[in-house]
Amino acid sequence: MSSEQAENAGPENTAPGGAAPEGLTDAVPDEPAEAADSPAPDAGARAEETPDAVAAVASPEVADDDADTEVDADTEVWDVVVVGAGPGGASAAYAAAVAGRRVLLLEKSELPRYKTCGGGIIGPSRDCLPPGFELPLQDRVHAVTFSLDGRFARTRRSRKMLFGLINRPEFDAQLVEHAQKAGAELRTGVTVTRVEQHGPAVPDRRTVAVVLADGETVLARAVVGADGSASRIGAHVGVKLGQVDLGLEAEIPVPPSVAEDWKGRVLIDWGPMPGSYGWVFPKGDTLTVGVISARGEGAATKRYMEDFVARLGLAGFEPTISSGHLTRCRTDDSPLSRGRVLVCGDAAGLLEPWTREGISYALRSGRLAGEWAVRVAEANDAVDARRQALNYAFAIKAGLGVEMAVGRRMLAVFERRPGLLHATLTGLRPAWNAFADITRGSTTLGGMVRSNGMARRALEILDKRMDTSSGVGPAGRGVGRGERPAPEGGEAAEASEAKGGAVGPAAEPTADVTPEAGAEAGAGADTGASAGRRVDASVKPEAPETPGAV
Repeated sequence: MSSEQAENAGPENTAPGGAAPEGLTDAVPDEPAEAADSPAPDAGARAEETPDAVAAVASPEVADDDADTEVDADTEVWDVVVVGAGPGGASAAYAAAVAGRRVLLLEKSELPRYKTCGGGIIGPSRDCLPPGFELPLQDRVHAVTFSLDGRFARTRRSRKMLFGLINRPEFDAQLVEHAQKAGAELRTGVTVTRVEQHGPAVPDRRTVAVVLADGETVLARAVVGADGSASRIGAHVGVKLGQVDLGLEAEIPVPPSVAEDWKGRVLIDWGPMPGSYGWVFPKGDTLTVGVISARGEGAATKRYMEDFVARLGLAGFEPTISSGHLTRCRTDDSPLSRGRVLVCGDAAGLLEPWTREGISYALRSGRLAGEWAVRVAEANDAVDARRQALNYAFAIKAGLGVEMAVGRRMLAVFERRPGLLHATLTGLRPAWNAFADITRGSTTLGGMVRSNGMARRALEILDKRMDTSSGVGPAGRGVGRGERPAPEGGEAAEASEAKGGAVGPAAEPTADVTPEAGAEAGAGADTGASAGRRVDASVKPEAPETPGAV
């Protein structure tokens, strides 16, 4: 099954009786025991089983030796409860609601709310939007300026739009509206503290208890965790991390003359630390400027951000929002479900390892999670529920899992040879054409490797030479031993940490900044950011257009 087919491997495309998609039943690996440096799952968590082993499973979270307790007639039991109303959660809620199920969507913040995100909408994201969804585009990108730590700037152009740029508050709110129109019910301002699949709060083996901060318990036949990279639901499932990065971002208002110079063009700067890069995304009268690098290089990442903004000529403009955020990538063997609970998007550690792009991964995995959660909700016993959850995992691994594997290899190349990557993208037309095709959604990294024998052989050689044993990125990139996703702290603590973790004062501190991210940006040893003669790649005279635009 190709990655494109896997992304369409919803329940309606599987074999009768909820069997695994064709070609995958015999290829399901046994999940290894939890690694020492992985998130420690809640008590009773298990590795994923193969379908043949499901019938032998009788674990506390999905089975009980005692007879089922009848659910009180007055107790409301939802078919599907989705935790988190970002792109992944809204997509999951929409998919389950259009299937006619009773869906509750829980969100801790009031909507709309800010999220640290570049806001790039590439082809795969656009293709996963609900029918009739009108993108609230702030700009349409037709040109990309690439630079190497401020040097060797060069702009490539395309006659067709490469990708669009949105602001997350409006985009996320619109996705939620579509889920509500499909029948999902939304509750905002509620925080989920834990999920229970056995114990006094759970009336029977077909039910999951979602416990809220105020003590209320919400019951569901299936739960989808889409509560971000510091996911409580991910901790319950036992998500394991192979890569953690720190991103800093600022929303900088600029005068019309500056905004016009950036219109339709983005900047991507390959940064001074291994695997780091910066970006400028224009959105009307505001520029979204950010950098990202491996966690553990907080001080160097902050210096890179400050230097990046200064050489762009933007240091004189005060940001309206300055924020920081940790992105987390799963390992190949990380679980995607536990009992009747599925995870998607950032909560599952699903994002592109090289670029750390997450919107398309959230939309695609969220849709699949919602579709398979419907089947889990319909399951009458633990065996059937586990089978449906495994089918969801198969679809993710055969689709997005393949994309992540290629992204891991690209990150390994980028970390060691950023200059080679820069020269390839700016100097070789086939490489630029491939970049354009991927951003438009005409192909994917995985599809390109499958269809191009030379690219496939090159990546096979790189696999042999570089350590990719963690499953994502260089082994243990930014991951502490024994780490698990930390539950998000209070709003005041997050806002306080955010001020020390980004460039300039934050007129509107964002709750998306975890204390962990703020501490990373405000402290840390000097990692020796590289210096050298730099060329301003900002609003000054632009690099000449490369002949042969796509």
